[in-house]
Amino acid sequence: MLLLRTVTLRECIVSFKDARGIRHSAHVEAESLYEAAVLGVRRLNDDPWLEKIGPATVLEVEVRAPGVSHAISLQQIERWLAGATTNPNESMKKAKLKLLLVQR
Repeated sequence: MLLLRTVTLRECIVSFKDARGIRHSAHVEAESLYEAAVLGVRRLNDDPWLEKIGPATVLEVEVRAPGVSHAISLQQIERWLAGATTNPNESMKKAKLKLLLVQR
C-alpha cells in the first residue's frame, strides 16, 4: 500500500519593517513556512527600491485561508537550510531553497 502525501501550495504574505520603520511585503505561494520565507526574501531583494535583507531581519509570514502568521529571521532560515535532512525529498527541497537564497 502506497501512501502519498499531498502538500498544497498556500498563498502567503512575507513582510518586514526596514530601519526606517517602513513595512514591505511580497505575495508568494509556498508549501511550507521556510519556502514562503525564502521566496519572499528573493522577491523582496529583487525590488530595486529596497536594501538587501540582513540576517537578523525578522520576517513575518502570513498564511492566507485559513489565516495564520509566523515571525522568523533570515538567520533562522539559513540555520534550518544548513541543518541535516531526514529524507531525499527534504534534501532536494533544501538544495532548491539554498540556491534561491544565494541568488539574491
